Amino acid sequence: MILFFEKFIFKRFFLVSALIGVLTFQISTPVAFAIEISEAARTVPLNASGDPITLSEQRISNGQRKFNGTCSSCHLDGVTKPNPDVNLSLESLALAVPPRNNLEGFVDYLNHPTTYDGQASLEELHPSKSRADLFPKMKNLTEDDLVDMAGYVLAQPNIVGRLWASGKPGR
Repeated sequence: MILFFEKFIFKRFFLVSALIGVLTFQISTPVAFAIEISEAARTVPLNASGDPITLSEQRISNGQRKFNGTCSSCHLDGVTKPNPDVNLSLESLALAVPPRNNLEGFVDYLNHPTTYDGQASLEELHPSKSRADLFPKMKNLTEDDLVDMAGYVLAQPNIVGRLWASGKPGR
């Protein structure tokens, strides 16, 4: 009986020690990105003049997280479900008035959305910071979050290529 008890205690000690070791390794290991995104892929136009800005991998990652939590129900993989003729491709964004294919233009749209031709406000229809009362998911987004989301969208053609805004499953 004593031998059985000693084996039981030893097994428990071994399992607890192994669990502590695994947890210690998990806590002490730095967070890593699943893939490394090149600097070129993270470089997007800052303004209508086309001045470039390179976003960090952390900003792209935050932008993806915020986009998926806020925008992807209507814009999954860059497709616009309510209006498939206007997607989040760089070409479509460039043809909008004002152009939204740059960080400043895109963030301006997220703050004050307008129709594609820029003639009328969409603040009652499209989620925006200006009407966070209508769109609660926008309430807690900071200006940095908006920049990160815009950067994520603008970098996607560089990261996933033609699959972005194509309507074809890419992931």
